Amino acid sequence: MALYPEIEPYDHGMLDVGDGNLVYWETCGNPHGKPALMLHGGPGSGCTPAFRRYCDPAAYRIVLVDQRGSGRSTPRASTYGTDMSLNTTAHLIADLELLRRHLGIDRWLVWGMSWGSALGLRYAQTHPEAVSELVLVGVATGSDAEVALLTRGLGKIFPEAFEQFLAVLPEGERDGNLAAAYNRLLESADRAVRERAARAWTDWETAIAPAPPRSIERYEDPEFRMGFARTVTHYWGNDHFFGEGNDEGVVLRDVHLLEKIPGTLVQGSLDFGNLLGIVWRLHHAWPGSELVVVDEAGHTMGALGVVDALVAATDKYAAH
Repeated sequence: MALYPEIEPYDHGMLDVGDGNLVYWETCGNPHGKPALMLHGGPGSGCTPAFRRYCDPAAYRIVLVDQRGSGRSTPRASTYGTDMSLNTTAHLIADLELLRRHLGIDRWLVWGMSWGSALGLRYAQTHPEAVSELVLVGVATGSDAEVALLTRGLGKIFPEAFEQFLAVLPEGERDGNLAAAYNRLLESADRAVRERAARAWTDWETAIAPAPPRSIERYEDPEFRMGFARTVTHYWGNDHFFGEGNDEGVVLRDVHLLEKIPGTLVQGSLDFGNLLGIVWRLHHAWPGSELVVVDEAGHTMGALGVVDALVAATDKYAAH
């Protein structure tokens, strides 16, 4: 089952969400179809045209949004001096609600990749009345345990890359929260420090989760690299702004709030996030969920079997 053909948006705009932030949105497919919200990962990666292709354009009104500071939204996180205190999970959730009302949507299917899955889960827990279904891939829940695994735990598997990752940090910064330590470098007044940190961060991300060529090409864009690294470390270094009790996961703690929402979880068997068992725990604690494990796929939304499962899920929910 392939992706749907490439399409162009029939409408788009910049939504004023306050605090001087303008959030880019676009709508594709059928203006009268079932609404579907597509949430990108990162945090901070922005949407690409590929996100338009996971839902049947004849059946869905497909909504793409670049979260604060990313993609075409302004001000960009890549710009030194952009106030990142105005970019938190609570802000993103409020932006989604403002966009939903702006577009006149009552309920929408929420589709999320990686960080987008964590945001989608928390959004659904906060506003269950607004979510008809969830389709999530490369599932993450934003817990401290996941951050610790991805920044330090995988160092045992990739020792050479980890040594290079640590080398950029001052010696006194290598024992604590590595994302927070990197974020301090990315907030430095010294441009060379910021650029070196952004490169080292994306080199580490590439080492632990080999990405398709198009994703690696994005890391070669200095502006994208800076905005991405700054936003990821801002969130990972601050408990994803999920609040108290996030060691094992606020999302898992509040999974009962999803009881009336059906969902499909698509996970590659080689996704390193599986080492914590979080997607299995989420699935077994959420009776309305279906778990599809794709053999020999990693943390991706583009592998052949992963695409099949995602398109099958949106096709299934199109009639709901």
